[in-house]
Amino acid sequence: MEKSISFIGAGRITNIILQAFENRNISLSNLFVFDTNTSVSEKLKLKFPEIQVADLKTVSEKEIVFVALHPPVILETLSGIKDFASPDSVFISLAPKITIEKISLALSNKNIVRLIPNATSVVNEGYNPVCFAGECKDKSDIFSLLSVLGTTFETEEPKLEAYAVSSAMLSTYFWFQWFELVEIAQQMGLTETESRDAIEQTLVAAIHTAFKSGMSPDEVTDLIPVKPIGENEMQIKGILQTKLMGLFDRIKP
Repeated sequence: MEKSISFIGAGRITNIILQAFENRNISLSNLFVFDTNTSVSEKLKLKFPEIQVADLKTVSEKEIVFVALHPPVILETLSGIKDFASPDSVFISLAPKITIEKISLALSNKNIVRLIPNATSVVNEGYNPVCFAGECKDKSDIFSLLSVLGTTFETEEPKLEAYAVSSAMLSTYFWFQWFELVEIAQQMGLTETESRDAIEQTLVAAIHTAFKSGMSPDEVTDLIPVKPIGENEMQIKGILQTKLMGLFDRIKP
């Protein structure tokens, strides 16, 4: 896609998307980034020297503008660029909570897209739901660009926040546990390589067993008779219910 691309915000998710682009040999030379914290944008440029650090007005005039901001500051920022943002630009919001309608009103622009990004897009294996405004232009081109991030699919806007909790944030519920298991395996005598291989391959197989075997949840969990943390299962389920439903209530529109 030979269009100018920019990012308002140069934090984690911008870093992830740029890495996904670079992995697929997408040129970053026509890509512009702005962040209110100049040290953040300059740090990003050290990692991706091709990008151009620019001011807010410049990035807002590009053909495709990723809005990589936290929900509390999105509408204020967009209202501030309304007078010089091009009505022909496509704005792609990466945040939950702020709806297409609110973004469109803030910008006086009908070319709005919402994407719930995923950290695993850093290796082009994200699971990314996307929703387009009804009158959004260049839909097929935008979808093609976003598909570089991994599995990208269109969904209804009211489902985006559910995907944010159940998919976009999913890895963080488990990563620390997997890394701890690698440490424990080493304490028991395996090398680091042996530990990582054992955990990785067993996790992949466990996922396939859970979701591709055709077995019910009870049948799957009954495959292993010894459950070392079984007595804590209800406590863990309670934490998941409380924390995740509480989070969902805070981020839904």
